Amino acid sequence: MSKLFDALRPVIRFVVRRAGWVLVAALLVSAAGVHQAQNLRIDTDFSNLLPDDYPSVQALERLQQAVGGESEVAVGIVSPSFEANKAFAEDLIPKALEMERPSDGAPYLTRVEYQREVTFLKDNALYFASDQELQEVEQFLDQTIEDAKRKANPFFVDIEEEEADGGADGEELQQMYDRLIGKEYPISPDSTTMVLRFYPSGSRTDVGFIENLYGDLRTLVDSLGPDSYHAEMDVTLAGRLLRQQAEVQAITNDVLSSFATGVATVILVVVLYFLYKSYRTRTGGQWSGRVLLAELVRSPILALVIATPLFMSLAWTGGVAYLAFGDLNLMTSTLGLILFGLGIDFGIHFYARYTEERGTGLSVVDAAEKTFVSTGQAIATGALTTAAALYVLMIAEFKGFSEFGAIAGTGVIFALVAMTIVMPALLSLLEWAGLLNLAARDPRTAGSGEDRRFGGARPIVIGSVVAVGLALVALPRVSFEYDFGKLEPDYEAYEERNAIIERVENKRADNRRNPAYVLVDSAENVPEVVAAVEHKAEDSTSTVLAVESLQERFPLSDTARQNKLRRIAEIRERVNENKYLRNQDSENIERLRRAAQTREAIELEQVPEFLRKQFTTKDGELGKFVMIYPSVGLSDGRKSIAFSNEIGTITTADGTTYHAASTPLVAADMLKLVQAEAPWMVAATFIIVALVMLLNFRSLRWAGLALVPLVVGVLWMLLVMEVFGVKLSFYNMVVLPAILGIGNDAGVHMVHRYREEGRRSLWTVLRSTGEHVTMGTLTTMIGFGGLLLSFHPGLNSIGTLAAIGLGTTLAAAIVFLPALLQWMEDRDYAPEDLGGEE
Repeated sequence: MSKLFDALRPVIRFVVRRAGWVLVAALLVSAAGVHQAQNLRIDTDFSNLLPDDYPSVQALERLQQAVGGESEVAVGIVSPSFEANKAFAEDLIPKALEMERPSDGAPYLTRVEYQREVTFLKDNALYFASDQELQEVEQFLDQTIEDAKRKANPFFVDIEEEEADGGADGEELQQMYDRLIGKEYPISPDSTTMVLRFYPSGSRTDVGFIENLYGDLRTLVDSLGPDSYHAEMDVTLAGRLLRQQAEVQAITNDVLSSFATGVATVILVVVLYFLYKSYRTRTGGQWSGRVLLAELVRSPILALVIATPLFMSLAWTGGVAYLAFGDLNLMTSTLGLILFGLGIDFGIHFYARYTEERGTGLSVVDAAEKTFVSTGQAIATGALTTAAALYVLMIAEFKGFSEFGAIAGTGVIFALVAMTIVMPALLSLLEWAGLLNLAARDPRTAGSGEDRRFGGARPIVIGSVVAVGLALVALPRVSFEYDFGKLEPDYEAYEERNAIIERVENKRADNRRNPAYVLVDSAENVPEVVAAVEHKAEDSTSTVLAVESLQERFPLSDTARQNKLRRIAEIRERVNENKYLRNQDSENIERLRRAAQTREAIELEQVPEFLRKQFTTKDGELGKFVMIYPSVGLSDGRKSIAFSNEIGTITTADGTTYHAASTPLVAADMLKLVQAEAPWMVAATFIIVALVMLLNFRSLRWAGLALVPLVVGVLWMLLVMEVFGVKLSFYNMVVLPAILGIGNDAGVHMVHRYREEGRRSLWTVLRSTGEHVTMGTLTTMIGFGGLLLSFHPGLNSIGTLAAIGLGTTLAAAIVFLPALLQWMEDRDYAPEDLGGEE
């Protein structure tokens, strides 16, 4: 590294002497970067974080192409008049279904849930019952007959068993009936709110599609004039699709506000620090009101020196990110603020050393050259180590890792170039113009080193080692956050609208939610898939609640039709002729008598449209998929993984393999991938960091010393996490490799300067490089810490873990490392004994 920087001496001298041309070139490249970066958008869809060839991703794409989006557009119509609500709904529905996308003329919406033909369903409910549901009916009748026999026996009394038996089966029958029949109209209990649920043709990940859909639907609603139907009518647009739009907008605004706050804070902190350094350089630490006033007046110039190169590097990075990926994901959306805090670290080291060299009386060219060759080497080592550590993430399949690593690594390289090339050019130009004057006024400012030992070395080393031991004990106890609900924010604007929609109960009577779909090539394949899933569901640990298909609810073959009609006839005969049932007039028995009226096969044209639609593709093909309902809540990642492991891949009796599709299955695969790759990414990152250290120092012992703060700091981080209950999650796992790359920077600078200054220089190193390292790490922490202001729990967790990790690695670098070096000096270990030069 030293030979390389010696060879680059002519380059830095050229940069300083031709500063104007260098800055013009940098500005042109920055303009091109901004032009590209302004097209970046944030993609919040988890499915796009997995490789495109993942079965769950491909299955979800096929499902969306065949059926449309999983999420719905809800329209809440509220007025005191049910008739007015109904009239408005019936005028809106056909017009809404006719709306077309401006891009290709395809319809926005494929179907709507509105009116259910309950009379027809009540008369033929058992014909549309699945085999499992018919079995439940038969079991209910068996139990009812058994209860009647008990009551008829004067010598048999068992009140507890009697109450327990009939009640449970009666509930199941009620649930089945509610599931099959439901309400005729989707209205609230007081009939003042009606909710229409439209299902889109586009993907929930297409933000432009969502914005156009809701915009056009709002225009349509307004054109109909709701107040002309009823003076108090109010129409609210909501639904899961709106939540997706609200999520993108909220996260975008959140990232921008966090960026603005973080950048302003970083610039303010660093300007104050540079002002202090400049004042000390010019006065030698002596009081001078005139110099202080002059430095305050010039503080905007300091902000220019700090911010200009960094904003340039961000523009370059944004342009490359757009060309490489087109969009930012949830993890990479935070990188603007992170890179600003990280990149300014390089500027702090360069500028601080430059002011020190100018304070010794060196010219602008000589000070820039000496800073470039000495501190620039440490900056480059730290930057290349960080970039290499981040680039390691590119080999990951999880795009949250790979894209974060690619963009962040590139951003670090660009920040290095900006701070070691653009900043010297800018400093030269500003000093030439007289807007900045860093020349020393007092010769006492030169050579202010101190020959002092680092006090308290022994207790610090012992205490640090004890903390490391506690961290190793706590390591197995660091936990992972599996609850998706705790990582998702509340969107107030959406929740207010959704509260209106929730007035109309839409929950399945038996909690059948979040189904997974299996799309087959032909309707003839459906029974085989159903049989395979039902076989899995027989296991006592199964996560499958129920399986539904059109073929079960509506038999298509003659044999299936006759079998169902036979079972219905048997049930009809029992409820009408059995001596224990024929005189019963309970609500459940009366419902069964009416539901068992079907005596002939029902033709497809007679099936209620709402029932046909949920099994129909966008092309009009009927009965080509199976719905699998989970028996567990999928907001728990562990249960989601269990459901995915069970039904994610289904193999039928003839060996054909199918893949189920749903957003929770994709989320489960994402969790599995993150947990599988994260340990390898962390290990690979550490190996890269260690190798770069070895190549840079060309000494195993010096490289080991530079790594000490990183290893100790990371272990302290784990201890702090356990003490304060901070959990890992699929969001903040991406920070672990980044902490290894970034956290090593402090140790590199401290060891480089100590090696340069030699023995008995610890206090000088701390007062100079230690100060710069502290400021650099603090600004990086502020960069990550901006995410602590985020309303999004997942993004907030990134900031929390990064702040803890960088804080502990900094503490290890400026407290434990000097104490360790002092302890070694006290035992007459000269620097050359550690493999370096004094």
